[in-house]
Amino acid sequence: MELTRRDAAAALAAVGATGGVALGVRRAGDGGTGDDGSAGGADGAAGDGEGDRSPSDEAVREAMAAVATAVYPDAVSGVESFVDGFLDGRLDGSAHAEGIRAAVAELESSARSWYDAPVADLETAERDELLRELGADTAEEDPHGTTAERVRFFVVNELLIALYASPTGGELVGIENPQGYAGGAESYTRGSP
Repeated sequence: MELTRRDAAAALAAVGATGGVALGVRRAGDGGTGDDGSAGGADGAAGDGEGDRSPSDEAVREAMAAVATAVYPDAVSGVESFVDGFLDGRLDGSAHAEGIRAAVAELESSARSWYDAPVADLETAERDELLRELGADTAEEDPHGTTAERVRFFVVNELLIALYASPTGGELVGIENPQGYAGGAESYTRGSP
């Protein structure tokens, strides 16, 4: 099953993100670079005041797409453009967007420390292993918790919410009409299989 940017838009609508259209227009207007206007250039804006630097939007998009290939079922394709489209509405300058950037920075730091490579350069099995070594596979999601809990909340759960809130992802688990995606009157009048 192929994920599309339309799926990403439906997922954004389902989670209540309204910035997707505006950011999509902004990205198209700046040549599609993905820059959201934040300061910091290629290395991103200043981080949390401890000398860390937040990754650029491009680096966040690359890392999130790479993680998605490890956590999404093998049955889906089009992951990179889907994640990119979903992040158009999530990397909007909000506190949640900063949480995503900070969690990705922590994930990248662990990848470079343990594997000597950024997340996007790791093999899919190594990405999965990295998440497990961090404890993100079993951690409770907590935006203010440990590294594992923040990575679970802002990276893993963010990606899973995007997938299963989309029409294509919803089909994978038997949800014909995810929240925010009407699907038409036909789906309401026919019986379930």
